Amino acid sequence: MTHKLDLAFSALADPTRRAILAMLLEDDMAVTDVADPFEMSLAAISKHLGVLTTAGLISQEKRGRVKWCKLEPDALREASVWMQAFGQMGALDLDDFEAFLAAQLPDS
Repeated sequence: MTHKLDLAFSALADPTRRAILAMLLEDDMAVTDVADPFEMSLAAISKHLGVLTTAGLISQEKRGRVKWCKLEPDALREASVWMQAFGQMGALDLDDFEAFLAAQLPDS
């Protein structure tokens, strides 16, 4: 369990990855569409997507010649339960979390 939490929190520590998660709240996206708003190479975005995939926060699948990214909705449940154990947070409010992630989106 600790390794899984480490991966999730490490992935969430980066603002680019949080912005990517916010984008994926809306719908599945092709990797090239995920990369569009960022001023970095497709290779750099792919590395960020790899971290998110390894942490289980997103999944990626190839459809034809296009690789698509999808948010895994239950991915943060374990982290939420862990944080609740400290009594510092209530249950994960997905509306609040969505607002937080939306605030992380880069200016277009």
